[in-house]
Amino acid sequence: MGFRYSTLQVAVELGITGTVRNEIDGSVSIEAEGPQKELYVFLNRVKSSPSPFGKVRKLDYTFSDDLQHYKKFTVIG
Repeated sequence: MGFRYSTLQVAVELGITGTVRNEIDGSVSIEAEGPQKELYVFLNRVKSSPSPFGKVRKLDYTFSDDLQHYKKFTVIG
């Protein structure tokens, strides 16, 4: 299973909502919303790559109070 779908599984397991998508430059973008504790767990699991086929070389993230109020976690594209 690929990185985006493995990320989806982790998000669903933790109750995280948002999106994951491939970018033109080969990177992956994730927007995630949820309780702070679960978001930290999510970040750590994504950083260690939830997929045996993915390799995370760099992880940049920011926290924001500007929520999108996602209803579920979705793979885009």
